[in-house]
Amino acid sequence: MGVRAARTGAAAIVLLLAVSGCQSKNQQGVSPTKPQPRAASTTTSASGAPSVPAAAGGTCHARPGPLPDAVCTPGATNPDVTQENIASTICKSGWTSTIRPPTSFTNKLKTSGIRDYGYTDTALSSYEEDHLISLELGGAPSDPRNLWPEPGGSPNPKDKVENDLKRAVCSSQVKLVDAQHAIATDWTTAEKVLGIAS
Repeated sequence: MGVRAARTGAAAIVLLLAVSGCQSKNQQGVSPTKPQPRAASTTTSASGAPSVPAAAGGTCHARPGPLPDAVCTPGATNPDVTQENIASTICKSGWTSTIRPPTSFTNKLKTSGIRDYGYTDTALSSYEEDHLISLELGGAPSDPRNLWPEPGGSPNPKDKVENDLKRAVCSSQVKLVDAQHAIATDWTTAEKVLGIAS
């Protein structure tokens, strides 16, 4: 019985290691080679280098578009916004101003995001702390998974797409969840994917 228990225990350990992937982890239990969703940070920095991702920089990597890293910034929705209540939320004039987080909050996230994305230009003014799923499409206002330091200022080309998608949702041309998915996947193709490209 002792040998059988030892074999069963050894088999369980082998199975556990196989399921866990045997990845090395840092002190926080995070794989050092894979991007992780962003978390709020309060560190600060400043510089004046060009606004481009560092070749060997942060753990997140912006894609052409510019588009955020899909793992670090997957997007997140506001649970208070549903298809059933869009008339009293996103389609109501001025509603987003009631939920927009203060600059003091977004600037802290922007600072950590600039580091996470490995940008060499660390000047806050070189980026917009952008909601991947915009507030006007029911994006989560303060969730770090929905915010990222988009290179360039505001307004920018993504703003027009956000406005067009909101109009399509509020006119019942497009379902809210479809607009959210399209903009989170790739805002540069969202209108074409949804059939509302101009």
